[in-house]
Amino acid sequence: MGRRGNGEGSITRHKKSGLYMARYWVETPKGPKRKTIYGKTRKEAADKLARTLGARADGVVYDDENMTVGDFLDRWLKGSVRGSVKQSTFDRYESVVRLHIKPAIGRLKLKKLSPAHLQSFYQDRLDAGLAPASVNKMHVVLHKALSQATKWNMVPRNVAALAEAPRPAPEEMKTLSAEESRRLLEAARGDKLEALYVLALTTGMRQGELLALKWQDVDLENSMLSVRRTLTKNGGRLLLGEPKTKKSRRTVRLTEAAVRALSKHLARQVAQIERTGDLYEDEGLVFASDVGTLMNPTNLRKRSFARLLKRADLPPIRFHDLRHTCATLLLCCNVHPKYVQELLGHANIAITLDTYSHVIPGMGYQAARAMEDALS
Repeated sequence: MGRRGNGEGSITRHKKSGLYMARYWVETPKGPKRKTIYGKTRKEAADKLARTLGARADGVVYDDENMTVGDFLDRWLKGSVRGSVKQSTFDRYESVVRLHIKPAIGRLKLKKLSPAHLQSFYQDRLDAGLAPASVNKMHVVLHKALSQATKWNMVPRNVAALAEAPRPAPEEMKTLSAEESRRLLEAARGDKLEALYVLALTTGMRQGELLALKWQDVDLENSMLSVRRTLTKNGGRLLLGEPKTKKSRRTVRLTEAAVRALSKHLARQVAQIERTGDLYEDEGLVFASDVGTLMNPTNLRKRSFARLLKRADLPPIRFHDLRHTCATLLLCCNVHPKYVQELLGHANIAITLDTYSHVIPGMGYQAARAMEDALS
């Protein structure tokens, strides 16, 4: 038999314990380090060694005996998450790790982490007054990170999959009736953002999609617009980024009211640019600040939308509820859920049906009458 190559490992028997020892070398930031695997039989030790050397060949063996949860999460964020997700998603994960997970369980050894540790961590967060939805997000981050740890052969199992995370309460949805929607649009008539509210109610576009919309995406002649980007944040800076999902990139047919509102909005904006002159930073945005830059979503909600609701004598709702209102009005008018899915840009129709299941039971009477008519 040929001589083993450097670092390929060797198997000997421990004189005192009688266990078989398989030794091999791994590379660490401080240089090569010798590691030992034990087995009750020579075959057991040899099998463990073969699996380890195979993993090492794939580049996934680390000197991780003393690695803490915090150290691993830092490595995961930098080596696996950064660059593979949107910056806003990375910032959210990093914030959850830094503010919540590391202070609580960061010092624990990664290999010693158990489902009980996580269960206790979740309960502590709930007892501290955090909402179940917030704690659930911590669970999601841990589950993703530990899933990667199993792929890297750093832990044998994903303990987060064995822990029971708190279920967030269903998101409270407040929608406007058809009459209330008309009141809102009437109150918005003449407002500099009238077209934005018309689009929100008639297309169901997300707030970020509306604020990222450019005139190059709008075809008034053919009553169409394309959703190609959304507003995101990076370290507090407003940026244009990719839509939420692939399905979010979509073409939307406009109502006549939307076309009229956009036409008036364009004329108003051209006049604004002429008045502002060189101070206007024209980025081609449909809905921009007074100087042409990206509009702050917080300013939109507090300085415009909240006041609009008061003028229309409507109860406080979130801007996102306009999207829900659009979907609800369409479904109540017997528009096919598949069309509503495409309009809203949901990834699949199951999301549409799950989100608006409260509307569909109300159609039962029409369905029963339709069946009676078909069979009579």
